[in-house]
Amino acid sequence: MAEHAVVIAGGGPTGMILAAELTLAGIDVVIIERRASQDLHGSRAGGLHSRTIEMLDQRGIAERFISAGQVHKTLGHTLVPLDFNGFPTRHNYVLALWQRHFERILAGWVDELGIRVHRGCEVEGFAQDDTGVEVELSGGRSLRAEYLVGCDGGRSLIRKTAGIDFIGSDPSTSWLIAEVEMDEEPEFGMRRDSLGTHGMNRMKDGGPIRVVLTEKQLGRGNDPCMDELREALVAVYGTDYGLRSASWLSRFTDMTRQAVSYRSGRVLLAGDAAHVHPPQGGQGLNTGVQDAMNLGWKLAQVVKKTSPESLLDTYHAERHPVGARVLRNAVAQVVLSIPDDRHRALRETMIELLGTDEPRTRFAAMISGLDIHYDLGEGHPLLGWRMPDLDLHTADGPTRVFTLLHDARHVLLNLGEPGGFDISPWADRIRLTDASYDGVWDLPVLGKIAPPVAVLIRPDGYVAWVGNGTDSGLADALTAWFDKHFTSRARAC
Repeated sequence: MAEHAVVIAGGGPTGMILAAELTLAGIDVVIIERRASQDLHGSRAGGLHSRTIEMLDQRGIAERFISAGQVHKTLGHTLVPLDFNGFPTRHNYVLALWQRHFERILAGWVDELGIRVHRGCEVEGFAQDDTGVEVELSGGRSLRAEYLVGCDGGRSLIRKTAGIDFIGSDPSTSWLIAEVEMDEEPEFGMRRDSLGTHGMNRMKDGGPIRVVLTEKQLGRGNDPCMDELREALVAVYGTDYGLRSASWLSRFTDMTRQAVSYRSGRVLLAGDAAHVHPPQGGQGLNTGVQDAMNLGWKLAQVVKKTSPESLLDTYHAERHPVGARVLRNAVAQVVLSIPDDRHRALRETMIELLGTDEPRTRFAAMISGLDIHYDLGEGHPLLGWRMPDLDLHTADGPTRVFTLLHDARHVLLNLGEPGGFDISPWADRIRLTDASYDGVWDLPVLGKIAPPVAVLIRPDGYVAWVGNGTDSGLADALTAWFDKHFTSRARAC
């Protein structure tokens, strides 16, 4: 039986990012992926938000995706464009990039890192004990791992086998989404009627036509047939425009569910295995990537035994509230789109509210992921927020904060007198950088703050300690993250 430190079930975006994080930390990891190749049929998720792009930038790979996508400075919410342009970040935009392209580029990075991916293979069951997890694979094979992470989607076998409840609301509305060929030129653009919102547009470079239709009645199953698509087209447009083929056809609903716990012993969940929701707001893929960035360094430290297993509890404590808020936002957008008179009044009220600067900015920060704040206790206002990507001056020349995070290690950034900190007990795990920065720090939501003298930055880019001239509390912070149980809660402001 082959043995690994971590087995990841699912080779989508969440699974690949998590595998990369573990590999950068020197952890032996293998991905089990049922697809024979990374090819993905259909469009799926359509874009990356600011915080996700920042996290890719923290690993030095953001430009690979930016060069393949299209930058958009606004995103619609309740028919109101939310403007990201004013946010103090290098990535104050939405990057339009279909998931199939995102996965293709990400798979190239996974290959560069030498991560093993068993394709055309599925996890069929597992049993965990005090020392590890025995994972049963299709074809009669098995693996032994210290930890198993389910990144295997909304119908996660890992979650079900672990007995983790998946609570939420059943679907009330369904949509068909397809990429099709038609004999006639259809009516492109968005349409609203008594059924809901619909749209058609041609993919770039003369490709197929992308169709999204609200169904008259709640559809069942994820695999609709062509007859159902024709019926839905006729119900909305009065014709099927000579529909002749569909290269991809699927159904999604407004079902929302979230795992009650992201961990059960040596089994953890991330991405759609932990939370599913309708795609309004485009936060699903982004939330999964951010789950992986939060979990990766923590799981690596536990495997290396530089942290106790209780550190994994902070993954659920920090990410579960974030996921719950994403679900709430997606549901709200579905409700606001219901086409009857009562919901129109609610929608018009929301449009009026979002027409004012402060609410519009707050919602944009929430959707972009830039307002995420982990509750790491009392202290400096910066504690628990994402670290801004400052332009720094060092003895070795200019650099950026995100450049310091490329190898996925903790960073102690000293902006005071050089040589003021002794981190020798943790020197193998923390990068100490003496630098200087001119100017006030500016963060989304938090606003402008006076520059601190030093900050301890976690591998996922969030601030774990702030110093104002002394090392007071630094040893406690380092001990908390590396040597004893540390409890945190998460909230999004």
